[in-house]
Amino acid sequence: MNENTTEIPRALSKPGEALQRRRGSPQIGRVAFVDMIMGMPISIHVKAADTARPEIAAAADNAFATLRKVDALFSRWRSDSELSRLQAGDIAAGDCHPWQAEVLELALQGEEATDGLFSAWHASDGSGRAAYDPTGLVKGWAVERAAELLRVVPRISFCLSAGGDMVVGVGAGMTGIAPNWLIGIESPYTPGTYAATVEVATGAVATSGSAARGAHVIDPRSSEPITRAGSATVVGPHLTWADIWATAAYVDPLAAHRLMTRRAAAYRLTML
Repeated sequence: MNENTTEIPRALSKPGEALQRRRGSPQIGRVAFVDMIMGMPISIHVKAADTARPEIAAAADNAFATLRKVDALFSRWRSDSELSRLQAGDIAAGDCHPWQAEVLELALQGEEATDGLFSAWHASDGSGRAAYDPTGLVKGWAVERAAELLRVVPRISFCLSAGGDMVVGVGAGMTGIAPNWLIGIESPYTPGTYAATVEVATGAVATSGSAARGAHVIDPRSSEPITRAGSATVVGPHLTWADIWATAAYVDPLAAHRLMTRRAAAYRLTML
C-alpha cells in the first residue's frame, strides 16, 4: 500500500514559531534516521531542541529492530519467515509468536468493520480456496507498534514513515501544542507531484492505490486485482485502522465512505 504519501519538509512547525524563537524559546532542530527493511526505505524524522541526545538514536534503533522482527515473522517473500513456515505446515499455530494471533484477530475485525471490503483472505491460486495473507495490514500495524518506542523519549515530535504508512506523535513530557507535520499526498496521475496536503500533529496517515506498485490491491468480492487509477487516503488516530479503511475505500469508495461515517467517525477520507 500506501507508497504515495510523504512528509514535506517545512521551515516552521506552526504559525508563530519564529516569534517564539525571538522571545528566547529554544530553537527546534531536526534529525532523520533511515533503514532498509521489508524491501523499502523506512524513515524516522525527529524534531527536538537537542537532537543529539543519545536516547533519540537508541529509540530509532529499537523501532527499526521491531520492524525487522515483524519482517522475520510475517514476510510472504521469505521462505524462512514464521508465516511462510506456518502456511507450509512446518510449524504449528500454537508454537507461533503471539503477534501472529494478534494480527489474525485484527484481520477478522477489519473484515467485519468494512463489511468485507478489506480482507486478509484471497483466492488467488486458481483453486478457489481463500488463502490467508495479512500483508494488507501488517505494515501499518508494525509501524504503529514501532512508533510506541519513540513515544517514551522525552520532549520530541516524530514522524515514522514506511512506504507511505505514517505515524506522527510526540514523546513523553511534551508540553503545549504539538508541532504539525505537513504530509504530502502524491498525485496518482502525475508521479512526483503532490495533489493534496494534510497537517498532522498526532495521528496517522495511510494511502492505498496502484500508482507505485501497480494493481496489488485485491477486491475481496471478486478476488481480482483493482486496475483503475486513483488513490484513497485516510487520516485518523491509529495507523492500523487508517490502513484498513484506506484499502476498503480504494476497493469501493462510496460503500467505504458510508461505513466510515457510521463506524469510524474519527477517520477522514480523501479520494483522488
